[in-house]
Amino acid sequence: MPMTQAPLIAAGLDLGGTKIEAQIFDFFFNRVTFRRIPTPQTYDALVAAMVDQIAWVESHAKGLPLGIAAAGLIHPVTGLALTANLPASGKAFPADIALAAGRAVTYLNDCRAQALSEAQFGAAKGYASALCLNLGTGVAGGFVVGGALLPSALGLGGEYGHFALPAHVVQAHALPITPCGCGRSGCIETLISGPGLARIVEHRTGRSLSAEQIVALRDSDEPLAQCWAIWCALVAELIHTLSLTLDPACIVLAGGLSQATNLVADLTKAATQSALRGYAPPPLLLAQGGDATAARGAAYAAFLERGRA
Repeated sequence: MPMTQAPLIAAGLDLGGTKIEAQIFDFFFNRVTFRRIPTPQTYDALVAAMVDQIAWVESHAKGLPLGIAAAGLIHPVTGLALTANLPASGKAFPADIALAAGRAVTYLNDCRAQALSEAQFGAAKGYASALCLNLGTGVAGGFVVGGALLPSALGLGGEYGHFALPAHVVQAHALPITPCGCGRSGCIETLISGPGLARIVEHRTGRSLSAEQIVALRDSDEPLAQCWAIWCALVAELIHTLSLTLDPACIVLAGGLSQATNLVADLTKAATQSALRGYAPPPLLLAQGGDATAARGAAYAAFLERGRA
């Protein structure tokens, strides 16, 4: 007899600076279908595009729990967004989407959604606690205990990229202190994000290369290899700080830089050197969810919220 397709259970929208991807998941949270459209550059057009994606989901199954994963923060009191790569800062973005779509949505930070997805369905499944660290255009993450995100009073928990740079590494390599998009200066994100890696290379070699070029050439170019070692030392210090603060059972690496060959081995070596004497860093794992991870986490959060309601 032919197998019956599992029923649809939830949907997630992954909103980024360049694309909005809607994904629909079955009972086992396998992705059944998806639709991708470009991200508009004005607020009204962005809200309209989100409503269009929601309508596409509704055309497949009305009333599914629906989660939205997006970069940035939503203030818990005012409901206003703060985001660097979307034209939504200062706007009541989640409320405006829900009003225009005529239905409830669950909205959470994309890195927190990644953490939830990887803990429930991906690399961190089975671990008592897991920290997701996204190394991409920015740096952020989320912390999951017992399969659930920890409550966050202001929604700031996970903005790890805005820890201060480690002074001893900065001094040892004469690294630059530069303004961060958050409005502060000297955030660790300014040197370990993708643009941050490029900034290290330009500062030390005078060469203007993308993070992708640096990763591809580092094994055959000694100056780039040295810059990569500095980058690993900085990330290792962040891992050390996170381990002392949260003591996760594992750390899942996500984002564009997580695709670098030998990343786990390189960072494990650097993190072992940074750890307290006699202690090892937590296991470093690569995210398994790929492009589906954030949307799946948002969909799962919406499913849980519907259950609580």
